[in-house]
Amino acid sequence: MQKNEIAGNRDTGLLKIIAFVFMVIDHVGVRIFPGVPELRMLGRIAFPLYIWCMAVGASYTHDPVRYALRLLLVGLISQPCYMLGLNHNWQQGSVFITLFTGYMGIVGIQQKRYGSQYWAPLLALALPCFVSMDYGWRGVLLVMLMYLVRQNRGGILALMVSYCLFWGSAYAPVTQVFGVRLTGKFFDLEIVKAFIRLQTLAILALPLILWPKKTRTPLPKWLGYAAYPGHLIVLWGIQLIMGKVTLQSSLNLLFPWM
Repeated sequence: MQKNEIAGNRDTGLLKIIAFVFMVIDHVGVRIFPGVPELRMLGRIAFPLYIWCMAVGASYTHDPVRYALRLLLVGLISQPCYMLGLNHNWQQGSVFITLFTGYMGIVGIQQKRYGSQYWAPLLALALPCFVSMDYGWRGVLLVMLMYLVRQNRGGILALMVSYCLFWGSAYAPVTQVFGVRLTGKFFDLEIVKAFIRLQTLAILALPLILWPKKTRTPLPKWLGYAAYPGHLIVLWGIQLIMGKVTLQSSLNLLFPWM
């Protein structure tokens, strides 16, 4: 695949750094400052950026099997860290399980073996119905759709707008940001209220995705993968220091059968 076939930002190194920053902000909002919803709002930017990076990576990789195994391995390694940092259990898979599942659907679309372009995405969508994972089937669907529109800027725009509106429709409108109340005729418009919802705010990632940046920011591959479990362990350590969790409760979380 030629580089000019990617319609958006090809600097995945920079995007992964930005996505990591917003992911940390989001997770700090979840566990350290749950009373500051603005942190969760900013955190919505991270997931679409990671998905876009996967769409670009899936287009360029010469070894889909190795790519998939790398995602699965990081997902398995990250699972205990995900549990400790965000207080989940073994039945709740991390976002890397979501990315792996979506990528397997993409591989089926790419390979077109025995009709895999049809049944592989369907299986990928069905798996979250039986295996709990971060963002669920909606996240898996967005992974595959982002790959399908990666060559068309209008398609990327349409996908992000429509999907964010769909995803955010289950959330109440945001009425206050950093102490400023969002009131008045402009904020009373239905279309405005539709966009100013928690999950709809993922649309803020769109300018970064469409930014036509071609030069690459160096980022060691291992660092990009290690950042996810690493920051979760640090987050768990901060919670230990603050007394939000205890070593015993953490052990109970990891070994509930003991």
